[in-house]
Amino acid sequence: MDAHAATPSEPEARFPSPSRELWLALRANRAAVLSLGFITALVLVAVLAPLLAPNDPNAIDKFRLLLPPAWVEGGSWTYPLGTDPLGRCTLSRLIYGARLSLLVGLIVVTLSFGAGVLLGLVAGFHRGWIDGTVMRLMDLTLALPGLLLAIVVVVILGPGLVNAMIAVAISNVPHYARLTRAAVLTELSKDYVVSSKVAGAGTLRLMVHTVLPNCLAPLIVQSTLGISAAILDTAALGFLGLGAQPPTPEWGTMLADSRGFIQRAPWVVTLPGLAILMTVLAFNLLGDGLRDALDPRLKR
Repeated sequence: MDAHAATPSEPEARFPSPSRELWLALRANRAAVLSLGFITALVLVAVLAPLLAPNDPNAIDKFRLLLPPAWVEGGSWTYPLGTDPLGRCTLSRLIYGARLSLLVGLIVVTLSFGAGVLLGLVAGFHRGWIDGTVMRLMDLTLALPGLLLAIVVVVILGPGLVNAMIAVAISNVPHYARLTRAAVLTELSKDYVVSSKVAGAGTLRLMVHTVLPNCLAPLIVQSTLGISAAILDTAALGFLGLGAQPPTPEWGTMLADSRGFIQRAPWVVTLPGLAILMTVLAFNLLGDGLRDALDPRLKR
């Protein structure tokens, strides 16, 4: 009985599941694992923001303007990271800003991913004038720097967080469209696609059920990198006054509101800047780790 009981586990040990294989490959990259831990902690902070924030992020204390962090002389533990020029708690605004930044990154990637994958699938499956039209449109979009294109779109639509997200999503669509098209063209020549066509599978079924699942690896990596780009671009628009409007606790807006006090109270600029830097860096390192783990050519 013992010999038979041990038999089913042997194939599992010899051939680990795809998710376990991905984790084992990702675990070899320490920077990616640390980044994953940081992002997980950031998500928890964002979800638990009402419980973790020591104060109302928009509450103004006119008697404690530009209060330094608690460990600096003149600081107070009521405001652990000090206050901004209007006397609002910096820590509370950073915590709520994490919630907003992650939500922005998720929404932007969802919009750009959906539109880009759809355009890439259509271009890859319908060669000729359809493919040419879609790709030339993507080339035209890429001709402008992403942030500049986002600024143009926001100027047309009007300043605001929603319009900023739409603008950043539009500027990121070509990356997903070109990546999807290239993956589709590679997959269409493979035997399993030819077999599906012979079996009578329609174009829609070939797109969604046959080809798309085998194109997801590079798209997942691009999505991870896209979140960092979305957070950075939205913060840049907020800094320029085209994104989230005061008193919304958004990291880019916090930088814009405090830039005039960089010499008098450097912490009001440094802390939001560090939040943006660490978050963007974490998503970029995680994206690099996922690329190495998902691409068999890069596995050691």
